[in-house]
Amino acid sequence: MPQVPQTLDALAVRTWCGLALEALGRAREEIDAINVYPVADGDTGTNLYLTVESAATAVEAVFAGYETAATAGYETAAAAGQVNAATADHVSTAIAATGGRDNASTEAGRPTLADAVRAMAHGALIGARGNSGTILAQLLRGMAQVLADGGEAAHTDGQGLRLALRHAADSARQAVAHPVEGTVLTVASAAADAATGAEGDCGTVARAAYEGARAALAATPGQLAVLERAGVVDAGGRGLVAVLAALVETFTGEAPGVLSAPVEVHARVEKTMSMSDVIGAGIGGVHADVCGEGPPEQDGPAFEVIYLLEAEDAAVARLRHRLDSLGDSLVVVGGDGLWNVHVHADDAGAAVEAGVEAGRPYRIRITHFGLGDVHTGGAAGRPPRERAQRAVVAVVPGEGLAGLYTEAGATTVLARPGEPPASGELVEAVRRAHAREVVLLPNDAELRHTAAAAAEQARTEGVRVALIPTRSAVQGIAALAVHEPERRFDEDVVAMTSAAGATRYAEVAVAERQSWTMAGICQAGDVLGLIDGDVAVIGSDITLTAETVLDRMLSAGGEMVTLVLGDEAPDGIAERLEARVRESWLAVDTMVYRGGRQGALLLIGVE
Repeated sequence: MPQVPQTLDALAVRTWCGLALEALGRAREEIDAINVYPVADGDTGTNLYLTVESAATAVEAVFAGYETAATAGYETAAAAGQVNAATADHVSTAIAATGGRDNASTEAGRPTLADAVRAMAHGALIGARGNSGTILAQLLRGMAQVLADGGEAAHTDGQGLRLALRHAADSARQAVAHPVEGTVLTVASAAADAATGAEGDCGTVARAAYEGARAALAATPGQLAVLERAGVVDAGGRGLVAVLAALVETFTGEAPGVLSAPVEVHARVEKTMSMSDVIGAGIGGVHADVCGEGPPEQDGPAFEVIYLLEAEDAAVARLRHRLDSLGDSLVVVGGDGLWNVHVHADDAGAAVEAGVEAGRPYRIRITHFGLGDVHTGGAAGRPPRERAQRAVVAVVPGEGLAGLYTEAGATTVLARPGEPPASGELVEAVRRAHAREVVLLPNDAELRHTAAAAAEQARTEGVRVALIPTRSAVQGIAALAVHEPERRFDEDVVAMTSAAGATRYAEVAVAERQSWTMAGICQAGDVLGLIDGDVAVIGSDITLTAETVLDRMLSAGGEMVTLVLGDEAPDGIAERLEARVRESWLAVDTMVYRGGRQGALLLIGVE
């Protein structure tokens, strides 16, 4: 049996997140299939998976930051703002608190419990999807508030876990405008109640919480009529039971028994129709077959609105009141200036405008329930649309580039600074592309493993996927320029790969801190010119640094220069660089695009 954590420390948090992600990955389709409340949109399992994936990614980033912080590569990336902002903040906070990197943790290269749980909570908050995912994010945040308080030794035992589970359940209930019994809130409260009465180590407390949650899940159909009519347990609660099962496995090394054993209504769903039937039938089809009734009435709000919000507490209190009057399923989670807002409303625009009045909303997602999604196959009675033969899915760093890629026919995933997409988001984009063959362009060296995992998942769903390891959006532009859907798939992939590989890439950014780089020591505020991922130029003027970078790239040859300007690029820089190319490099063409809020001031590609 592999060694398991004996106390609640950073390693235990890391292990739990990994096991919870695996458990939700296995149960995702099952949970999607039983999702009937608050809206039967068949995505609860997917939303919970994406939420935990974001949490697990944040925890892994903190561990990676500690393990590599002593190397110039990490310092270079951190200086240029390429490392996830949350990672850099967690690492630097721990170092400052202990007086230096050598003493940042009781074990070299490992974060503290506080670092790990804060990263977990932050990752879940920014990655929360859907009603249940948002509530799960608050559950994890509630646990983090207890576990990160009072020092490393204060809450590492069974008593600390009991307190954390209790605070998690209570804070999640407070985050929901109108709590309903028979949901994930009920299951969370039952888990906390059971844990409160348990005496012993973390494994004992975790198992008690799991058993309490499992029993509460089995009782949910008796508490919520829509579940009883459908013959299912609550989908969000089912996901939480999977997460708690992973907690048991974390501390005992053994996974609990089969989750569905005491839940007879769940077995009824599995016997009635297969997963392929669920996906193909649509929402109405599921209810007609499972319940023996006609399609349910869709009399709730038309839209689901989700966004992250930077706002003060007082403004959020006013926002809650405003959104409560606009719709239902209102959940607002977070704190310390960053919030995740979820609401179902008929007037999606008004819900977003309320966020603008409260602060700065971003990562806005609006879903029309009536249109269905990849899990439901569309509205009841609507035949599934025909798959395209081939599509391109690309990760892009700014709204401007997203528009450019979309115009070229690609399905895009927006990656904002410090917020890299998770593999589940890439899989969703592949599904959204709805094609038999997909070319995947990650456009970031740090996303190669994420993209590979997404490609593997898509292949299991019957999609032929080719991953081209593009390291920058300018390489993706070059690949997309030669894309020809009419060619054979292999020939198209070879041509796109060749075009991307023949494109050198660079970026100009501002250093966020003092660091060692390949070009020497940089100070906060210095302008960095990175060529093929390494700092090659350190300067004080953005335009002059960009000219130096461009000269170095063209000295090795080139026929086409691509410039992608960020929102904060200085006025006139494009004209200055275009003029320099015309004057110094004959027969070289230049293309200029607006990238929007893309992180880097300037992206440069030379083909």
